[in-house]
Amino acid sequence: MSHTIPGEARTESGNIPMHAMNNQVLAHVQAWVEQGKAVALVTVVRNWGSAPRPLGSLFAATDAGDFIGSVSGGCVEDDLLRQFSQAFPQTIAIVRYGVDAEDVRRFGLPCGGTLELFVERVTDLHSIKAARAAMAGGQLLERHINLLTGEVSTCTGSQDFFVRYEKNEVVQLFGPRWRLLIIGAGAVSEYLASMAPALDFSVYLNDPREAQRNNWRAPGVQWLDGMPDDAVIGFRPDCRTVIVTLSHDPKVDDMALMEALKTDAFYVGAIGSIASTRARRERLLTLDVSEHEVDKLHAPVGLPIHSRAPAEIAIAILAELIAARNTQCVPQGVVCQTQAQTQTQAQGQDQGQGQAQPQPQTLT
Repeated sequence: MSHTIPGEARTESGNIPMHAMNNQVLAHVQAWVEQGKAVALVTVVRNWGSAPRPLGSLFAATDAGDFIGSVSGGCVEDDLLRQFSQAFPQTIAIVRYGVDAEDVRRFGLPCGGTLELFVERVTDLHSIKAARAAMAGGQLLERHINLLTGEVSTCTGSQDFFVRYEKNEVVQLFGPRWRLLIIGAGAVSEYLASMAPALDFSVYLNDPREAQRNNWRAPGVQWLDGMPDDAVIGFRPDCRTVIVTLSHDPKVDDMALMEALKTDAFYVGAIGSIASTRARRERLLTLDVSEHEVDKLHAPVGLPIHSRAPAEIAIAILAELIAARNTQCVPQGVVCQTQAQTQTQAQGQDQGQGQAQPQPQTLT
């Protein structure tokens, strides 16, 4: 099923850009409500065992049969649509799947997998628009839903969770949880910048070379002015920041690396051959970078998949980032003070107007 969402940006080829799935879901929710359709939004708030979708995953459906998103491999969505066709949600509810062996078999959940879903009827778009604006601006936003009253509010987000489900409240986190700073504007950088947003990266770019900047064609990146070392310092890398140097110019890449390796950046990588990597290491050691700091450098950047074309190299880089993020990610509960928080922490809470709802019901 294909939908056109009013106001959603598109690439030059006309395809929907590489946004994270939750952004696409919220775009459809907004459009459907504005069209006068009844809309239910479903969020994965808890899972146990081998859950098919991560916490915070969204699925939305209308009373007209439209739907988008995923909370499982498909069977749970089918059952939700069946329930919605019989009685469309009017209140908030907690729905559980996989509680017993029959559920696991019926809904195709992996062995031992259990899902707990939060279902809400969306009527007010204030918080939905705020979440979409936060994602578009590279900011983080928390959406709070009171399970006793149905009241919805928003505030500046933090980065140590995907969704929180407590006794009387569900809190969703929207916005890119990772920042990618690319040094050097070239063909590989363009592919990397185009692909990364689908993986929850907001993308930033620095290149002091005017010719490279003038020939940049990929949309959706935020340019950082200045020399690479100053750009890295001003960027204030944190534990969810990735910095990759791709200029192939030692004068550009080394300036960025000598500062990036001294920061709390999660990952710092540099393009180049084995020989150029060895030479770079020797240069950095003469630029007041310690051996311990140089050891943090991922170079040559990317998984060794024998990539040659720019798109292949970009895929190799993203593959290594995914592997590092999934195996070494900041653990739950570790609070990371981010650039987005630093810029917005003085802003007050923005109260949205949610509809009054009765006590949530639990369906099994």
